[in-house]
Amino acid sequence: MDIRSTFALLILFLPLASFVLQIFFGRRLGPKGVWISVAALFATLILAASMLATVVLGTPMDHHPEVEWFSIGDFSITLGFQLDNLAVTMLVIVALISSLVHLYSVEYLRGDVRYTRYFGYLGLFTFSMNGIVLAHSLIMMYMFWELVGLSSYLLIGHWFEKDSAASAGKKAFLTNRVGDIGMFIGIMLFWSVTGTFTFHGLYELVDVDGANLFAGQMGLLSLAGGLVFVGAMGKSAQFPLHIWLPDAMEGPTPVSALIHAATMVAAGVYLTVRLFPILTPAALLFVATIGAITAVLGALIAITQVDIKRVLAYSTISQLGYMVMAVGLGAQQAAFFHLATHAMFKGLLFLCAGSVIHALHHALKQRNDHETDAQDMRNMGGLRSKMPITWITMVIGALAISGVPLFSGFLSKDAILAGTLAFAGENSAWWAVLFPIAGFGAAAITAFYMFRLIFMTFHGKPADAAVHAHVHESPPAMTGPLVLLAALSFALFFTLPQVNPLNSEGWLTEALPQVENLTGHADLGVEHLEHGWHEAHDTAVNLSLTVAGGGILLAVLVYLLSLINAAAIARQFRRVGLYQLSFYKFYFDEIYDALIYRPFLWLTEVVAWLDWNFWDQWFIDGLGRNTVRGGNASGWLDYVWLDQYLVDGIGRLTQRIGATGRKLQSGRVQNYLMWALAGGMIVFFVASQL
Repeated sequence: MDIRSTFALLILFLPLASFVLQIFFGRRLGPKGVWISVAALFATLILAASMLATVVLGTPMDHHPEVEWFSIGDFSITLGFQLDNLAVTMLVIVALISSLVHLYSVEYLRGDVRYTRYFGYLGLFTFSMNGIVLAHSLIMMYMFWELVGLSSYLLIGHWFEKDSAASAGKKAFLTNRVGDIGMFIGIMLFWSVTGTFTFHGLYELVDVDGANLFAGQMGLLSLAGGLVFVGAMGKSAQFPLHIWLPDAMEGPTPVSALIHAATMVAAGVYLTVRLFPILTPAALLFVATIGAITAVLGALIAITQVDIKRVLAYSTISQLGYMVMAVGLGAQQAAFFHLATHAMFKGLLFLCAGSVIHALHHALKQRNDHETDAQDMRNMGGLRSKMPITWITMVIGALAISGVPLFSGFLSKDAILAGTLAFAGENSAWWAVLFPIAGFGAAAITAFYMFRLIFMTFHGKPADAAVHAHVHESPPAMTGPLVLLAALSFALFFTLPQVNPLNSEGWLTEALPQVENLTGHADLGVEHLEHGWHEAHDTAVNLSLTVAGGGILLAVLVYLLSLINAAAIARQFRRVGLYQLSFYKFYFDEIYDALIYRPFLWLTEVVAWLDWNFWDQWFIDGLGRNTVRGGNASGWLDYVWLDQYLVDGIGRLTQRIGATGRKLQSGRVQNYLMWALAGGMIVFFVASQL
């Protein structure tokens, strides 16, 4: 077996082995047994990093072994790996975040009633995600896609004794099923047009002049691409299927980091990047539009949230919108670049939030306070002196996501923003300018709400001095991953081997060459982006620095220096209803409840009434009652008429005839002569009449 296939199998099945171990033997091994799972995940990280090293050193990865699973006539399904530069890079990202989450969780979940089961579910989730990354076909990806949905349901609902956690798990699972239905239909449409499920098969079709090959089927290909993207909308929490992700905060904070940083929500972006070569311009425009709406929507909602994890959740929605928009505009390399950088700083931000919640929870527990919400930023403040490592690492994460120079987000976000400007510059349609407006607008809002979070959490006066006195820094098992992810959030890490932190070219961009689209992407701008990229980049950098600086400055004035009264601003926005729109998440849950959930529940009640009263009671039970009545009537007829009158009547008649006949057989000769004479006379009489 090829060494690449061996490494891929180990990366895939080591987390699955961790799942089996913890589920079946976790109680016997005890709490120390979770270190086996931690070791297994770090082993996958080493294997994935070694494969990436060969790519960075100049050996492109292009390996797609497969074996037949089953066949029916000419139709066959294969299983295999799609090992290329994109997959290898994604494997490293998943393995890094997952292994750090495993390590972080050792301390964060210590003492949990389902401690070992939690680590088992982490292993199942990582196995499922690695399966998506390694899948060589749409069918294989769909199978692991569903497994990711199952494992995320189990992790989000880990504390299922809480109604909110149980409901959040169900909401995530069912919302993703909506997207998955569209994805499955799209996969079938792709096969009907192309005759293949495998990615390398699709790429080969594109390479042999796909524009002419599918000239008469571009509408069907557009529909197929749009439907498959609906699956990505579910996993990557894109409008209007974004509603599950904020509620998923009910799971443990390390789960939030795992799901919202580089794994589950990134699966949709990864799928879209993977399918980019076969997506039509119409499909890509749909992708870009959804991404732009999501980027702005998530940022607007995050401004007013007070739960530290929900702020980060809506931040994730917004950043995923950035990535999706970039893919749709033809800048899929910039999208994946941002996926990689986002994995580092968003994983860092969530783990920092977990560190704060962990410390505050224990401080409240010592005060025997079970009422105060440990996730509400209004109950924090002044934590910088108590948690210096968490503070500085979270500031680094905030600087990175805001796109400040020297940090990773500056490189990747500005690459996306340059793509929006290049697209608008090369496209004459009036609506093209909406994409850079959405991009830069969301960037400004991101900088504001992230430093609002920093100042409300770590600066100012403590909300409760007595609780603040009991707060302390998290243990090394939790702060260690924070320091590592903070280091990986600097731009220098992504520009190596160059040492210029303002240069967007480095090992990652070299490992991911630009890929052209099915039609050359003439309408949406791969070629145009290549011409306009460098011209747009300087403008993008200047505008990005301006909006990011403006957002940070406004947060400083409002929440650090208190020169602007936040409450007064909120009151002004309340008067026109804008504050309520943001705080109540644009009422999406209420709208869905009114237009979808309640009508659907009403319909189910009507169907249930019809099923019980009409179908069961009237038809089925009525049929039974009529059958019983018919049986009773048949029984009466059978007993009274058939048995009593016909069968028994014939018997009685026979007996009477027999009794009469016995009287005729008396044995007296004179009687016989009399009957013979009478019979003869009757015969004579009848004959004479004839």
